[in-house]
Amino acid sequence: MEPLNALVTFANFVLVPATAYGAQLALGALGVTLIYGILRFSNFAHGDTMAFGTTAVILTTWGLQAAGVSFGPLPTALLALPVGIAVAAALLLFTDRVVYRFYRAKKAVPVTFVIASLGVMFIYNGLTRFVIGPDDQRFADGARFLISARDFREMTGLDEGLAIRSTQAITVVVAVIVVALLFWFLNKTRTGKSMRAYSDNEDLALLSGINPERVVVITWLIVAGLATIAGTLYGLDKSFKPFTYFQLLLPIFAAAIVGGLGSPLGAIAGGFVIAFAEVTITYPLKKVLGYALPETLEPDGLVQLLSTDYKFAVSFVILLIVLLFRPTGLFAGKSV
Repeated sequence: MEPLNALVTFANFVLVPATAYGAQLALGALGVTLIYGILRFSNFAHGDTMAFGTTAVILTTWGLQAAGVSFGPLPTALLALPVGIAVAAALLLFTDRVVYRFYRAKKAVPVTFVIASLGVMFIYNGLTRFVIGPDDQRFADGARFLISARDFREMTGLDEGLAIRSTQAITVVVAVIVVALLFWFLNKTRTGKSMRAYSDNEDLALLSGINPERVVVITWLIVAGLATIAGTLYGLDKSFKPFTYFQLLLPIFAAAIVGGLGSPLGAIAGGFVIAFAEVTITYPLKKVLGYALPETLEPDGLVQLLSTDYKFAVSFVILLIVLLFRPTGLFAGKSV
């Protein structure tokens, strides 16, 4: 039974939370890689786009809850997602018209877009704090657990229990659906094929009659959806705080670059690589090893490689290693 207890403990504190976190990072990294692959610049405002879209979802959720509307065992925030996506899309399209379109017309170099996105990032961050405040906001409702640790122990007779929160299960299911729809759109629809053609060769795409401004608009709409969904799932799973989404920019970019910046499949793989690395390295393995090893070999310390305070340092180190030794990423995206 001891190896099973070790496995359950590892699944409870590493496998399950890392899978949910990886799905959230993958959705965020998909938005970054679409902008880089199609619009050809690294958008440093993406984390705060997630925050602003989630803010709209939270405010709509509170309005629905106040009106007595609920989604049963599911979070009411899922009903509010379309509103959040619409608000984020309006913000991104307005920003593109006011800021990025000017630089596209000037044929500005990518670093100019990056600097512009930094300015946009600070504006978004201030706007989000102004609207909803700087403090933690909790908006999750519905069933809390898909399975609780107590129920798992009663069913299995093990000493350790496996708890799966509803938000973790919803994160994975929603992420799978969104990714499937995105890949279907990019590979099967005429608009998606136009976007891929524009990404591969802009001049040839223009000669083929593809409208570049339409491609830009569709890209921002998709990015708004991905950012809002990723931000909402992260907020449901943990909590919402504007500054947290600014910090998420590092692991999201690390995920996109590790997988291959410009590669949608790489963004998904990179999200899970970063998530599992962060969670595994910062989790104290004392209890797992206590079950897995003979009593004489049980560790005295926590067996924790890094404190959770240094979680984002893991992303930074992995990012540096990839940039030094394989700048095109795991799936050979565009070199950074």
